[in-house]
Amino acid sequence: MDEFLSNFLIIEFCKFFALYGCGYLLGLWVMKKNVKVNYTRKILHFIIFFLPIFMTTQLTFQHNMATLLISGFIFVGTVLLMSEPIRSRSRFFATAFAAIDRPEDRPYTLTWLSTQTLATYLVLIPVIIALSYYDRVNLIFITILIAGVGDGLAEPVGVRFGKHKYATRALFSQNRYTRSIEGSLCVFVVGALAIILMSGKMSSLELMLALALIPITTTLAEAWSPHTWDSPFISLAGGVSTLVVVEASAFINDRPSLTQPLISMLAGSSF
Repeated sequence: MDEFLSNFLIIEFCKFFALYGCGYLLGLWVMKKNVKVNYTRKILHFIIFFLPIFMTTQLTFQHNMATLLISGFIFVGTVLLMSEPIRSRSRFFATAFAAIDRPEDRPYTLTWLSTQTLATYLVLIPVIIALSYYDRVNLIFITILIAGVGDGLAEPVGVRFGKHKYATRALFSQNRYTRSIEGSLCVFVVGALAIILMSGKMSSLELMLALALIPITTTLAEAWSPHTWDSPFISLAGGVSTLVVVEASAFINDRPSLTQPLISMLAGSSF
């Protein structure tokens, strides 16, 4: 088997075992100690987010559209092992499910989790393709960090420190849910920090544009997104904002850009 393919599969297997191994332990924590699922869910979120990042520093493979999409489908399939017909027959899967099953999400817990995961991947793929035109694919990590870390912190911070609440809706449900300004500010702060972290990959103009645009658009996207469906909206806002920054920089500096043919066509038709 090709080494890169083998490394990719090893990482996917490790994600599977991390999800269920850590999920089972966190589920026991919920069931035995009455720990809030809001916390255990986000602990698991960070484990699944950071584990592949760490492992890819040790096991390299070629990141491309195929591996991104395959990874998304594998994750959804993995999550579906917690579906009611399976967990009702398995104490292990039922316990792991307890780590992510917020009472207010029932009966849509897995529906929202699986659909938002697929939607996030489907948003990121065209953004990555567009960034590859400029040879700036590495800038997608700004969006990934905001969606992974900023959104990951938003809920526990909101639960613990949130004093200023606002309402939001959810897909397939008429129920109203709450978020907090304090939680949403996590998205803004992480957005700014992610841009600063990637500043070495940007020009001064791009850095200023990114700081002015990306944190606020991703924060508003998180605030306006449906309950549990914030990741696709943050990814869309962050991805499009990053493209706007790169496109504006290319246009101002007279470099090839995606909109250049359209602008030339419109300019030609005006005469």
